[in-house]
Parts: sequence; C-alpha cells; structure tokens
Amino acid sequence: MDRETAALLERASALRRAGHVDEAIAAYQKLLEREPELPDSWYNLGFLQRQARQYEAALVSYGEALARNVRDPEEVHLNRAVILSDHLARHDGAQAELEAALKLRPDYVQALLNLGNLHEDRGNREAAEAAYRRALTIAPEDALALSRLAGVIEPRSEAAKEIIESVKSAIPGERDPSGRADLGFALGRLLDGRAEYDEAFEAYEAANRASRESFPGYDREAQERFVERSIAAFPEPAVGRSPAGSIFILGMFRSGSTLVEQILAGHSRMVSGGELDLIPALVPGISPYPEAVAAADGATMERWRRFYLDGLAPFMREGSLVTDKRPDNFLHIGLIKTLFPDAKIVHTRRNRLDNLLSLYFLHLGPGMPYALDLADAAHWYAEYERLMGNWKALYPGDIFDLDYDALVAEPEPLIRQLLDFLGLPQEDGLLDFHEREGAVKTASVWQVRERLHSRSNGRWRNYEAALTQALGNAFGG
Repeated sequence: MDRETAALLERASALRRAGHVDEAIAAYQKLLEREPELPDSWYNLGFLQRQARQYEAALVSYGEALARNVRDPEEVHLNRAVILSDHLARHDGAQAELEAALKLRPDYVQALLNLGNLHEDRGNREAAEAAYRRALTIAPEDALALSRLAGVIEPRSEAAKEIIESVKSAIPGERDPSGRADLGFALGRLLDGRAEYDEAFEAYEAANRASRESFPGYDREAQERFVERSIAAFPEPAVGRSPAGSIFILGMFRSGSTLVEQILAGHSRMVSGGELDLIPALVPGISPYPEAVAAADGATMERWRRFYLDGLAPFMREGSLVTDKRPDNFLHIGLIKTLFPDAKIVHTRRNRLDNLLSLYFLHLGPGMPYALDLADAAHWYAEYERLMGNWKALYPGDIFDLDYDALVAEPEPLIRQLLDFLGLPQEDGLLDFHEREGAVKTASVWQVRERLHSRSNGRWRNYEAALTQALGNAFGG
C-alpha cells in the first residue's frame, strides 16, 4: 500500500472511530476509488451506510466485501439479512443470506436465531422451532435460544411441560440479567397459557425485576414535562396540503394496532409497512424538540418530509397507501401533522387494565422502561391519554378512535367506518387476515395468524388480586 492510500485509510478509520458517519462514508468511498481491493474497507463502508440508512448502498458494499474474500463472510451475510428483513421487506432474500451464512458456518448460533425469528415473522412455527432447537444443540446454555424456543411452543402441548422445566432450571444459573428476563418472560407466557396464573405472575414479576437491572428507570416528571411542552408547542392545527403517502396507526403498545394493520393489509390499496422507525429517527435531529418544529424554515421542513417519504419507498406500490404502525408515534402527532397536514391517523385503544397487563407481560426494550413496573405503566398511560386528548381536540376530523374490544366483538361495522374515514372503497375479505402470507414483525405475530377472537378481552380478571396490590388506588377497569 502506497503512502497516499495508507493516509486515506487512516483518515477513514479515524472518522469511523469518532462516529462521524457521513464524513467517514465519503472518506471510504474516496479510498476505495483509489484502491478497491480492500475487503475490510468495503465492510466498514457497508456498516456505515447501514447506520446512515443507505440500505441499498450498504448491500452493494457488503457484496463487494464478499467478492474480495472478507474475513468472517458469514457475519456479512447476517448483516445483509438484517437489512433485507428489517428495512427493505425482502424476506426471501433475507432467508437466502442466512442460509448462506449457515452453509459457511453451520454452528453460527446468531444466524440460527435470526433464521428462527424470520420464520416466526412469516408464520412458520415448525421451521422456527427447528432453528431454535438446532441453536440449543450447539449452545445448550444459550438463554435467548431457550426463551425463543419457549416462545413458539404451544403452552398446552406435551412439549411445553419439558420446556417449562428446562426454563425453570436455567433461570437460577443465568448471570446476565437480560438472559434471566428472556427466560422469565418465556416462562410466564407458557404458564399463563396453561391457566396457572399465580405462578405466571410470579415469573413475570421476576422477569421485570431482571430487566430493571439493565434498563434506565422511568422518569415520571420528565414524561410529564414532555407532554406539557408538546401541548404548548402545537397550540393550533397545522394548515396546508401535503399527503403523507401513509396511514398512521398509533396508540399504546399492545392496544390492537397490529390487528388493525393486518385487517387493512387485505385491502387492494393498502400495503403493510409495520412498525416503521422513520418519525422517531427524525426527532433526535430536531433541537430543541418539539419547540423547534414550529421554527423550522421551508427547506428544513422539506428535508424532513423527504426523509420520511424516502423511507416509505421500499413499501410503496403505485396507487397504494402504506400503513405506518409505530404505536408511540402518538408522541409526535404535532410533527406528523406539521409535515403532512392531510395525514390520516388511526388511534387504537383497548381496556386499560388489559393493556397495562399486556405491556407488563412482554419483554420490551430500553426505550420503554415504564413497562417494567405496573404503577409506572399506569402513569405513562395517564400521560398518553392527556396528550391524545390534546391531539384529538386539534384534529377531530383526522383521528379515528378504534376500540379493540369493540372490533373483536362486532368487526364489520367498525371496518366499514374505518374505510370510510380513510376514503377507501369497501372490499370483502378483510377479516381473512389469518390466511394471508407475509411477514409480521411485532410481538403480536402469532395472534394475527388466528381468526378474530375475544380471548384477550378481560384478561386482567385472571390477575385481579395482583393488579390491585400493584396499582392500589390507581386500580380500576
């Protein structure tokens, strides 16, 4: 390597280590124009492009790394699979990449876990179970593999008995709090499915305690301040015309948003986008948020708008709308309506106690620390209601409240009303969502593979004593 090439490599590497993503991308591109036979540099460029949401470019760069015999090619195939599955909705391609990784390295546990997860997303329970069992054969102590396996086993099956005992035995020896949490939530699910409610709640309590060891605590005062600032930042409804190209489905997590999206996905003019992170990705670059939204000039607004629409592009079909089913977008309706004054919003809601319990029973990420404690979740719920009340007052004609309990009890009238609200023609077959193929990348992946049912309605009654103790005066149906 000559001196100038070495200097270019050092500059690109330094920018990457410093976290200057855009500058590092430009530096690697300049380096590789001069010296293309650098597989590690192609890999680093792909990694940076993925960070910058340049997904197609990242696939190309990773491909160049593979063509030049990069070290650990199975890792490159795994990275390509994540891009294809999570960001470009090309699930066949993702599966092919994972299978290529496993052909190179049959004992690659991470690829097996991703393959199992992909099979879950696509509704193939048997294939998912096989992938997780294979992972456990390779790594018998892997808590995530065991918890994932427990997550696809039917709770009342004979196989569940053995899995329950395996999970119970694994929890005390698992040192990683996240691993204990994974196992605890999986155990709670199986016990709940077997109507062993007291033991299930104990498992969920232990799982949430373990999660609290890893996650930052929920700051109630900070959430209250954010809601107050959001209400103050958007005192008047947005004006103008700018359709979003999407239908926003939002509300509390676990409030029925996946079900609504899957029903709408059966319409000839709708495409399912899933839980897109486009609006949340915009927010960190707006400072101070939300006050700076109103102060932004036209060019800035157009840049934000273009960022969102570019992110929708992989899902768009001519003449169709995309569902953006990110529940916590309710925090950002002010931004959404500023960018897209014509945007239509479907607000899903359900019985408060069922909703709180469902949150508590799910292993959510560090961005949702409120879910790790029932009293904190009740506080978050109250702030959510306060903020949604403000948005509905500002945009009464653009927000459609859809109650989960009413939907499962008598779906057809509500669906007709929803289609009228969205300006879509009435179509038959929307309730056949359980028969459709396609990936579902949410915690409700298995629920939406079943016919519409009301088994989750009133679930809180199985845990009434525990809810009373946890919520105290805040308890109430």
